[in-house]
Amino acid sequence: MFSYLYSNITTHKTNKIKCFEYSSKRRIRLHGDDVKIALEVKKNINMNLLPKEHGEFVKPEYWEKFFKKRGGKAFEWYGEYPDLCGILHKYIKPQDKLLVVGCGNSQLSADLYDVGHHSIVNVDITDVVIRQMKDKNEKQRPQMKFLKMDVLNLEFPDSEFSVVLDKGTLDALMVDDTVKVTADIERMFSEIDRTLKLMGRYICISLLQEHILKKIVGFFSELGWAVRIHRIHVDDSLKDEKEFHMPVFAIICTKFKKNPSLQQILEVCAYEDKNERFKTVADLMNVVKEMQYYAVIRQRIAKRKVADEQLSLSLYTDVASTPRYTLHIVDSAAKLVNKFAIFIVPQGRETEWMFSTEAGRQQLSESAGFERLVVVTLDRNHAYLDLEAVQAELSGKVMELAPPGFKMGTKVPFLSLGNDIGSRSVVKQGSSKMSGEYIIEDVEGDSGTTYRRLVFLSNQNVVQSEARLKTVKKKGKGRQTVMVVDKSYLACQHHLTMVAGLSCVASLPTLLDDQLSVLLIGLGGGGLPSFMHQFFTKVNIEVVDIDPEIVAIAIEWFEFQPDDKLRVCVDDGLKFVENQREKGRKWHVIMLDVDSKDLSVGMSCPPEPFVEPSFLRAVKSCLHDEGALVLNLVCRDEMLKSAVLKNIQTTFAEVYSCQVPDEVNEIIYALNRENTDVCITPEKSKVHPSEQAIVTNSAQKVDENTAACRKTKLKENCQYLDSYIRKQGGCEKDFDIVKEMENLTVR
Repeated sequence: MFSYLYSNITTHKTNKIKCFEYSSKRRIRLHGDDVKIALEVKKNINMNLLPKEHGEFVKPEYWEKFFKKRGGKAFEWYGEYPDLCGILHKYIKPQDKLLVVGCGNSQLSADLYDVGHHSIVNVDITDVVIRQMKDKNEKQRPQMKFLKMDVLNLEFPDSEFSVVLDKGTLDALMVDDTVKVTADIERMFSEIDRTLKLMGRYICISLLQEHILKKIVGFFSELGWAVRIHRIHVDDSLKDEKEFHMPVFAIICTKFKKNPSLQQILEVCAYEDKNERFKTVADLMNVVKEMQYYAVIRQRIAKRKVADEQLSLSLYTDVASTPRYTLHIVDSAAKLVNKFAIFIVPQGRETEWMFSTEAGRQQLSESAGFERLVVVTLDRNHAYLDLEAVQAELSGKVMELAPPGFKMGTKVPFLSLGNDIGSRSVVKQGSSKMSGEYIIEDVEGDSGTTYRRLVFLSNQNVVQSEARLKTVKKKGKGRQTVMVVDKSYLACQHHLTMVAGLSCVASLPTLLDDQLSVLLIGLGGGGLPSFMHQFFTKVNIEVVDIDPEIVAIAIEWFEFQPDDKLRVCVDDGLKFVENQREKGRKWHVIMLDVDSKDLSVGMSCPPEPFVEPSFLRAVKSCLHDEGALVLNLVCRDEMLKSAVLKNIQTTFAEVYSCQVPDEVNEIIYALNRENTDVCITPEKSKVHPSEQAIVTNSAQKVDENTAACRKTKLKENCQYLDSYIRKQGGCEKDFDIVKEMENLTVR
């Protein structure tokens, strides 16, 4: 089933890739909770040295006790000199006069001194640590000074220093963003501003919790300073020895003269010397939060399996705004011999159930047989050479996602469905005033079959319409071949279930060859009406769609071809039905296959107005006796779904549903058959005159015997429909419309 490629994933470098968050619902909150996370990690090592609550960080009494308990041993929460030196030496020169604020008992100043930085002044608020550090350094480092001083009130003249270095002091002081704390931080920043020379640098080593990031960037960018943020990369081989594993950053604020005409300089350097510049503080903050998210997730999955959920990440290049790769981490609860593998989804197949849903990816993982499977999808906005190139590009990153206990240097299998990544070509890009930007792309599927797809960029993970292309020979000399749309193909299983809904018309066998009429609201690429027109050539089909751009797309790119038996109208489906009711028009079947643009509602099909009682009554008025409404219902909100079904049951006496296997779609069949019992009549002022006949007991359920008989009749009609289609020829080998009635449920 799978193709295997092996790679020693420790040998490849991918410095051009940075890691961002993919799914907002997976975001770990980094404002408020991040302090808690940090403290929990630290407590594992030094429970008796940490404050009981974060407010104690700002109290001198706490730090006095801390350093007495700690003694002379350095406490390096934010990395040691080898972790920091690569960044520090970019901004600190041997001739610079350096002020270290909140020095504590860190070894960092001594390390800097030992490599040639002799003009260093260290300040801290506690007597204990200042005495300890003087005793420790006065002989070996005689020029280095240690002074007891409050960073909120520095006792130095203006423009005294070239560099101010802060390793964790800002984090210790700014425990929250209350008025008192914020005022103290502004005093600290003002003192740094006063004592720094022009073009001097404030280097702050920090976890950059959200309120801290917002304050430091906002304060200094308002002064006209340049702000650049570096991610500090710690040697993974030493991580078990570290006392603290949260991501650490160095934020460099360079003092410029304020010039209102100059644009703010806001940069992030995620890898080596490649800086990415941002226009707004919000954009910069988002990037930092995404880096923090990745680091937290990486640490989480390195320590344990996460079988109860699937975490998702995206990898971006430094030149594109869309992710190059999206990674889904699928862990098995079982203990397996095979530990870790990467599965590359061929281009264009990321929307298939197997790869786009958690249940599908879980099934894929079980089939592959690995404890952790990373499922990788490729973005349509990027170009890829081949499978080996993708493998080489990913190899340096995926080791960071290895499961607990996985040995470094072990070869990791890369799996796929074939020996290639498939192909995808965009044949049309455009924009609809109603639906936004879209693309039409041709994608290679199994066995070299090509599929044409319509995708709206507002929801790129959903294929709006799909058609299968086939090769036919042109007439005339040369007999050249051309690709055309195969109208016998239905991309969606629920469309076949909707076609089965024609069985709900009691006199189907007599109507199918001449008089049957169908109204379909919602065109898309035209696959459903084209299929019905292909096999039911004498049925009168009318299609309504509100978007003229969609109609143009269906005709030009999906070979939707209106004629005297297949008509299309550009109109609002709601208004169209109301207008046709006024005219007294009727159909045997009315199909609703309309998607909703309102993503805030838990129902993506149809929009809510299409299932309101007034519209349902209008639909019923437009149905022939013994006709049927066939509705594609996609609703994840169970309360809303119950309300929708209640509206339908109130309007129609006989309601059935078919749950489409492996899909969220449920197809509702509402039959226009009346009982004679009296029901509660709606207020006459709210009922259209043509609906007076509807107020016989539509809400009354048919008895069980009647329902069983009618289900049998539906299945008989469905068998007739299946036989009718087969006689036309050209249907799929595994075509079986009768199966659609197996899951029929009486509502």
